[in-house]
Amino acid sequence: MWLSSAGVATTQVMRMLRENPDAVDVRIHGTNVERDAPALSACDVSEVEPRHVSDDNYADFALDFCRRHRIDVLIPPRRLAALAGLTDVLAQAGTHLMCSPPAAIDTLTSKSRTYEEAEAAGIPVPPWRVASDAASFREAVGELSATGERVCVKPAGEYSAFGFRILDDRPLRLKDLLAAPAPLASVEAVAHALQRAADEGETVPELLVMPYLEGPEVSVDCLSAPGGGLLTGIARSKQGRYRYLLDDPAPVAIARRLVGHFRLAYLSNVQLRHRNGEPVLLEANPRASAGIFQTAFTGVNLPWAAVRLLLHGDAGPLPAPRLGGRLAITETATEVLGAPSLGVPGPTSPAHTAPAHMAPAHGLPAHGLPAHAVPAPRTSPEADVLLAEVPAVPPATTAAATVTTPTPAAASTPVPAALAAG
Repeated sequence: MWLSSAGVATTQVMRMLRENPDAVDVRIHGTNVERDAPALSACDVSEVEPRHVSDDNYADFALDFCRRHRIDVLIPPRRLAALAGLTDVLAQAGTHLMCSPPAAIDTLTSKSRTYEEAEAAGIPVPPWRVASDAASFREAVGELSATGERVCVKPAGEYSAFGFRILDDRPLRLKDLLAAPAPLASVEAVAHALQRAADEGETVPELLVMPYLEGPEVSVDCLSAPGGGLLTGIARSKQGRYRYLLDDPAPVAIARRLVGHFRLAYLSNVQLRHRNGEPVLLEANPRASAGIFQTAFTGVNLPWAAVRLLLHGDAGPLPAPRLGGRLAITETATEVLGAPSLGVPGPTSPAHTAPAHMAPAHGLPAHGLPAHAVPAPRTSPEADVLLAEVPAVPPATTAAATVTTPTPAAASTPVPAALAAG
């Protein structure tokens, strides 16, 4: 398997794939634009992928990589526009591409077009305006702030959280100065930046102006068949360092409509927030979320089910997810055997294969997944360990952790696990 553009959280997907319920031996190839990307230390084989290249050039790289390494399954989290049209070409090379249709990817990489199509399909969305210069930005802010809501701005394209600002014209107070930094900017500061960019001939990306939706974000991790039929959706919310596995059908119902409308396939993610007490769409991604590994605590292995679906047209038995649990995010670190020291150049070869010696074994939650731990060649040097409060399940022991059933008198009993967050 090839996990391209592998980020730190990808190491947890690797663990879920290795600890699959079918006990299939999995060999994982990973690539990143950074030679020393932490996720590459958890791969069996790793290689540097090209940075800042056209879609055509990236497609050529991907096809060559699949042929050289005889890749069976390609799971890309990025560069989807470059890969979506290669399904048939890759199939000729023996590679199955886990990707939604090109039309869906084209739409969902633009937040403004996503909102337009979603609203037309009856999916609840917040009010929004598109701005591309100082004048349209000021006009959009004026219209949306008339209701008294706080307003925010972000690039309409696929920029992750980069460029997001909450618009705040209030003077800085001492308590603001002493608080944790927040992504704030004044309306005039943003308008002047846009005007200055235009005056200097810079290309200004399309910006989305919308109400700032406070409260916890709800993320729905989805598994769907080609054509958009939702097989299962697991909703979770984020509050500080905690994640809640929600037993709430409303977010999943919205995700089901969106996945069906855009005909999303395999793994995707729908993000919601509440406005006036009702869930509305924040954004949708035609790929797995970085936090998908957290769903392992429900007893469902979504990444492996998606692989089965891709290879065999059948996701296999999907247990009813155990919902209502709470996960806490804490930090840990793992030594990377054979890694270059800080400041010392790495290997001259762009690819490496993991050594025969293994890092410590690791395990996933026992309920609904294999109780045994499958050693990985390497583990990530930067990780967050999840401690979970889960509904009562039979106690089980793995090579990496012991899962203890919480009791009513000890509702906060943590469940140690070797699943780590990115």
